[in-house]
Amino acid sequence: MNHAWTPEFWMTIPFIGLLLSIAILPLVTPGFWHHLKNQAIVSIAFAIPIVFICLKYSPHALGKSLTDYVSFVVLLGSLFIVSGGIWLAGDFKSTPAANTVLLAAGAILSNFVGTTGASMILVRPLLRANAHRKHHVYLPIFFIFLVSNIGGALTPLGDPPLFLGYLNGVPFFWTLRLFPLWLTALGILLTIFYWVDSFFLKWDKTPHSAVEPSTGKSPHLKGRRNAFCFAAIIGAVFLPEPFREIIMIIAALVSLHITPKNYHHENGFNYTPIIEVAIIFFGIFVTMVPALALLEARGAELGVTSPWQFFWVTGGFSSFLDNAPTYMTFAALGEGLKLGGPYFHMPEKLLLAISAGAVFFGANTYIGNAPNFMVRSIAQHRGWKMPSFFGYMAWSTAILLPLFLAITLIFFC
Repeated sequence: MNHAWTPEFWMTIPFIGLLLSIAILPLVTPGFWHHLKNQAIVSIAFAIPIVFICLKYSPHALGKSLTDYVSFVVLLGSLFIVSGGIWLAGDFKSTPAANTVLLAAGAILSNFVGTTGASMILVRPLLRANAHRKHHVYLPIFFIFLVSNIGGALTPLGDPPLFLGYLNGVPFFWTLRLFPLWLTALGILLTIFYWVDSFFLKWDKTPHSAVEPSTGKSPHLKGRRNAFCFAAIIGAVFLPEPFREIIMIIAALVSLHITPKNYHHENGFNYTPIIEVAIIFFGIFVTMVPALALLEARGAELGVTSPWQFFWVTGGFSSFLDNAPTYMTFAALGEGLKLGGPYFHMPEKLLLAISAGAVFFGANTYIGNAPNFMVRSIAQHRGWKMPSFFGYMAWSTAILLPLFLAITLIFFC
C-alpha cells in the first residue's frame, strides 16, 4: 500500500468531468438529469475509473475517502431527518426586515447545530413565507451564503473543517477569533440583502393569500421533543466511529417515531433532497481522491506563504473540493513552512486565514458545502426555479468575491 502516492494530472479528469456534468447537464438535458437514477449513473460512471486507479496505487486513500463519505452522509441524513420533524408554524412576515432577521438568526444558530442543521430548520419557513412573490430567486441564494456557510464560522460545531482543527489540537473556543471576520461578512451581506429585498418587493404586488391563507397565529415552534435528537447528534460528533454513526442513526430513527406525520406534511418533508446529495457526493468523494493527493504532494509548488494567499487558495479549492480535507491539506502546508506557532506550528494569522477560507468560500458553488445542494434541492421540490450551477456562480462572483477582497484588505494585508 502506497500512502505517499503522487497522482498524474490526468487522473483528475473524472473529477473535472463530474463537476462539468453537474453544471451543464441540468441545462442541456433537464429531463434526463432530474431523475435520481440518471444522476446515479453519471456519478458512478465517473467514479469507476478512479476506483480502479486507487485500488492499484493507493487503496488506503480510497478507503479513507469512502469512510469519510459514510460519516458525511450519516451526519447529513440524521440532521435532515431530525430537522424535518421541527415545524415552525404560524405566519411569517414577508418583509425585508423579517427576512433579514431570519437570516441573521440562522447565521447565529448554525454555530450551535451546524450549518446543515440550521439550514434544514429555517429554509422551509423562509420559502413558505415568500412563496407568493414573483421575484424571489435571490432569497435561497443569500440563505446559502449566510446560513449554510459563513454563519457557522464561530465554533467547531458550525462547520466540519473547524471541527477537524479542534480534533487536531486547536482549542474549542479558539475559533471565536474569527468573530471580527464573521461580523464584517454578515454585516455587509445582511445590508446588501436588505437593499436587494426592498428593491424587488417594490415591484412585487402579489397578495400573500395567492399562495397560502393566513393562519392568524404568530410563529411558534412545534416538534420541540426533537431537540433531544439534535443534542444526541451533536454529542455524537465527539465520539469515534462507528459509535458516532450508530448514535446518529438511532437519533434519526427516534425522531421519525416521535414526530407526528402532519409535521412532516406541513414541512413538505421527503427524502429526495438527501438522496440527491448522497448520489452526487458519492462521485465527488471518490473522484476528488487524486485531486487531493496531488494537492497534498505538490501544494508547496503553489508558493503560498502569506495569510492573504492562504485565505484565497484554501478558499478557491474549498469552493470545489470538500472543505474539510482542504483545510487539513493547507494546515499541513502551513506547518511545513516551519514559522512556529501554538497550533499546527504556524502563526495564528495563517490559521485564521485557512479557517476563514475553508468556511467562507464554501458558499461560492452549489457543491462547496453540502447544505448548499440540499437548500437548492428543497427549493426546487417546492416549485422554486433555482439558478443553474453557473447561474449561481454569477451571483456568488458578483457578491462574495468583492466581500472576500474587502476582508483580505482589512484583516490579511
